[in-house]
Amino acid sequence: MTMNDNQLLRYSRQIMLPQVDIEGQQKLLNAKVLIIGAGGLGSPASLYLAAAGVGHITIYDDDEVDLSNLQRQITHYTADIGTDKVISTQKTLNLLNPDTQIKAVKKRLEGGLLIEEVADADVVLDCSDNFSTRFAVNAACVQEKTPLVSGAAIRFEGQVSVFMMNESDSPCYNCLYQSDGEELQNCSTNGVIAPITGIVGSIQALEAMKVIMKIGDVLKGRLLLLDGLTMEWQTMRLKKNSSCLTCG
Repeated sequence: MTMNDNQLLRYSRQIMLPQVDIEGQQKLLNAKVLIIGAGGLGSPASLYLAAAGVGHITIYDDDEVDLSNLQRQITHYTADIGTDKVISTQKTLNLLNPDTQIKAVKKRLEGGLLIEEVADADVVLDCSDNFSTRFAVNAACVQEKTPLVSGAAIRFEGQVSVFMMNESDSPCYNCLYQSDGEELQNCSTNGVIAPITGIVGSIQALEAMKVIMKIGDVLKGRLLLLDGLTMEWQTMRLKKNSSCLTCG
């Protein structure tokens, strides 16, 4: 698909960047992105990816919009309470950019379907809120050699990393965290300040775009940490674990 005049105008502020240009914008238009989770991270990530001109976004979530979600999950509105999160997100993204094709599925993505969707994607964004999903998504991305952009936000803290599973020297999520992680570490039990999810989700969108366009230095082998209370950023270096149960 080649860009038309309206698209050239819509994305003109990106196209004028020498790192992007027409070629990079075309790569975004042709790209397929899989987003797992339509909540605090999936909302801003999907908004920016659709706005930036990603051509195909597939989003999975098995939950419905609740009043307590609206403090941070910005693709949903008060009138959407009780609606499937993926449908609410699809509606919002279609209003923002009708050029982006949205596949919205109300289902927990797992098993053979997870492998299938990961294999079909150019990049996967893990915007889930539980360890079991994160480890399953990581394993599927390792198997299919699909780049994974992983984010998390809780309390005033955020973190992002990129696992370039198509590169043999890249660590994976399991190199960073062991499979017996604490399941209770989520927003519903620990709380979260609203903008932290927006910051992390936006960084996930930016890293995904860099992966698609093959520009800049993505957060491969690095874990970016934000303390929102002190507004301090830290970067931890990550190495591939040769004895990792998933990628070693």
